[in-house]
Amino acid sequence: MPAQILNGKPIAKKIKEQLAERIQRHTQQGRRAPGLAVILIGDDSASAIYVERKSQACQEIGIVSKIFRVEPLISQTELLKLLQTLNQDPCIDGILVQLPLPPHIDTQAVVEYIHPAKDVDGFHPYNLGRLAQKRPLLRPCTPAGIMELLKFTGRPLKGLNATVVGVSNIVGRPMLLELLMAGCTVTASHRFTQDLKSTTQNADLLVIAAGSPALIKGDWIKTNAIVVDVGMNRLDNGTLVGDLEFEEAKKQAAWITPVPGGVGPMTVATLLSNTLYAYETLHSEVEATKWEINR
Repeated sequence: MPAQILNGKPIAKKIKEQLAERIQRHTQQGRRAPGLAVILIGDDSASAIYVERKSQACQEIGIVSKIFRVEPLISQTELLKLLQTLNQDPCIDGILVQLPLPPHIDTQAVVEYIHPAKDVDGFHPYNLGRLAQKRPLLRPCTPAGIMELLKFTGRPLKGLNATVVGVSNIVGRPMLLELLMAGCTVTASHRFTQDLKSTTQNADLLVIAAGSPALIKGDWIKTNAIVVDVGMNRLDNGTLVGDLEFEEAKKQAAWITPVPGGVGPMTVATLLSNTLYAYETLHSEVEATKWEINR
């Protein structure tokens, strides 16, 4: 039988409805709405589209979204000053800097300058370290969204052989940590992996995040595996495809995510969830003192 499609859109919609209800309860009690600041550097069209979609999602559920559009030649010092202002703003619960950044700016320095309690992307070393210690606070959005998506397969994850293809700091590495925390036996595959085919054929759960169209062939998929394709690659004809030969793979898999419409909506839903979590939990009066947000 062909694989069941693991569609992120209806699941993300349900999550956003639940978040909207929680936010409405806060505002009805006279509290301010949660706030998310998004910094967009330059005029890259793809980045602008992503930012607008995130802003629209915020508006749909009641999060106040503030977009800061800055010139591509902004200095790193100026950018860090803006981040410091947002770090200290009591109405801002989450800060997101849209990647990629111009080459003259040190991306890691920017990530580390965002206050960990406002790091709703989950990229700060503090938040990644918490995840590694099985004590997560703000979790990287795509891996956390995938974990929520996997619940809808109904399959217990403990003991599954899980392979992650791609080890970026944004998806692959935190995905490995999430799967370890869920009790999987985890394998990391990357550009130095000598036999990628055998690695994927052994996977009960396969997460592909390499950024290379059709890298994973359909006949490499283990029968009845769960396959999550994170790749988003635009072909010359404008078509969006993942890192997987989808049509062939769905003949083998039990569950499979489409591209687009699979992981993407879950990433945005998790960003919103992180923002509300920071608002409700990390920025309470007690926690704000602990974190020294107003330093």
